[in-house]
Amino acid sequence: MLPRQWEWLGEQLGGASATLRRLVEGARKGASARRRAAQDAAYHFMQAIAGDLPGYEEATRALFADDRPALEERIAAWPEDIRTYALRLAFDAGDDQSA
Repeated sequence: MLPRQWEWLGEQLGGASATLRRLVEGARKGASARRRAAQDAAYHFMQAIAGDLPGYEEATRALFADDRPALEERIAAWPEDIRTYALRLAFDAGDDQSA
């Protein structure tokens, strides 16, 4: 870190260590919330579109276990467009999808 960044940290309530802990905890909570939102979006899509497809229940368990390889295995027999979109919702929600 740069000296000016250490200086700023030192000026914060509780000092550098407490500030770093708060920043890390805030980032972790934000990442967790984004992950959960991605899982929920994929779940709702899967429920509406793929609820009657083979392996649906196992796929939802893999989704909420955050186990991409297992999810991919469970949905391998689904139509390609449904597989692709479910995986995009579940795992690429924060990525730039315009590329």
